[in-house]
Amino acid sequence: MQKAIPCQVMRGGTSKGLYFLASDLPTEAEARNRLLLAAMGSPDARQIDGMGGAHPLTSKVAVISPSSLPSVDVDYLFLQVVVDKAEVSDAQNCG
Repeated sequence: MQKAIPCQVMRGGTSKGLYFLASDLPTEAEARNRLLLAAMGSPDARQIDGMGGAHPLTSKVAVISPSSLPSVDVDYLFLQVVVDKAEVSDAQNCG
C-alpha cells in the first residue's frame, strides 16, 4: 500500500503549483523527484495523469519546512517540473 502524501494546490497570478512539506517527501533528491514527476504527470506533454497543467507556468512545486535559523520562519525550495521530460530543476529563480 502506498503512503498518501498530503499537498496543497495554490494559484496566484499566472502560476499554479503544488506545495509539500519537506517532511512528507523522500529526503534523497532522486526519489523526491520521481514522486514529484508522478504527482505532476510528467513526462507527458498533456500531464494527463497528474496535477500539472501542461505548461511550465502550471507545473511548479514548493517544498517548505521550518527554518533552522531563529530569525526565519520557513525555508522554501522552488522546483520546476519539466512537462515533457523526466526532469525536475531547482535552477529557476521564480516561483
